[in-house]
Amino acid sequence: MEVEEAPGELENAGKDEAEYHSRDFEWEDLKAEVESDPAFSYHLSPFHSPAASSTSPPQPSSEAWRSFHRRHASGKFFKERRYLLKEFPELTNSKDCAKILEVGCGNGSTAVSILRSSGSITVFACDCSKDTLERANEVICNAKGIDVRDRFHPFLMDVSKETFPDWLFCNACKRSHGKAAELLDLSHHKIRKEHPDFLRENQCCVGGMDFITMIFTLSAIPFAIMPSTIQQCVSVLKPGGLLLFRDYGIYDMTMLRFLPHQRVGFREYMRSDGTLSYFFTLDTVRELFHAAGLIELELEYCCAKSVNRKNGKEMQRVWVHGKFQKPQS
Repeated sequence: MEVEEAPGELENAGKDEAEYHSRDFEWEDLKAEVESDPAFSYHLSPFHSPAASSTSPPQPSSEAWRSFHRRHASGKFFKERRYLLKEFPELTNSKDCAKILEVGCGNGSTAVSILRSSGSITVFACDCSKDTLERANEVICNAKGIDVRDRFHPFLMDVSKETFPDWLFCNACKRSHGKAAELLDLSHHKIRKEHPDFLRENQCCVGGMDFITMIFTLSAIPFAIMPSTIQQCVSVLKPGGLLLFRDYGIYDMTMLRFLPHQRVGFREYMRSDGTLSYFFTLDTVRELFHAAGLIELELEYCCAKSVNRKNGKEMQRVWVHGKFQKPQS
């Protein structure tokens, strides 16, 4: 359930990979520019729902995302996200046998970089699209220089509607880590119980996650469901574990391209294909993750300039980068 702008159309303006996500411009300058332009005023005004749907928030667009991934099944839409290892060096500096959960893995562009970085990392990856998971498995199994035997475990799951399976971190193991089972508001989510083949017969679960990555995933979920989605992610994270976040920031060029009729909420939009996109402020991200009991380690806007290959136009990209930790007790 992840998406970025097609790298076939956008490229960095002459910077190498290490510099790609550095601060190319000041976010405050972009904010002043956008807020002073009357053409963008509708993005900043309060959102008033139509009377007929005032009590109905945007619905999770799982089928829309499945259709999206089918249209981009060739894999050309995404590139391997090597930059994430620079943004989140904890992934490569982690202890041996670290377990990572990627929420909304898409075609594996994040997982393949993580697996390539260390032979002792195991990645568990979920997505709402079966076709996409099959593609991710194919991409990763065929990637050069990676031995993925028993190290990549994709599973089908719609994080906006279902709970994580018990085999990721069962209640008994949570208690053994000194953490009582969280009481979650999962009214939007369906409970699921299963026992995958890679678990030993007497093994109850894999023992929780050391890291969870949410890379361009949360913005695809209706804002009203984000708190419960984050809560259940935290529920499978070990005490002391890290949640690594990267997603669209307010005033990103893709936000400014949406038309007034595409607004479905405040800073929330629906594309013509039915997929959703939300644009975060630092305060919104801080409030969402603090409410789930996480400690903020890093939180900032990443501002990068890109060039459209088709018309040569320079564009200003804004992402939110965050690192959050689950308390030890």
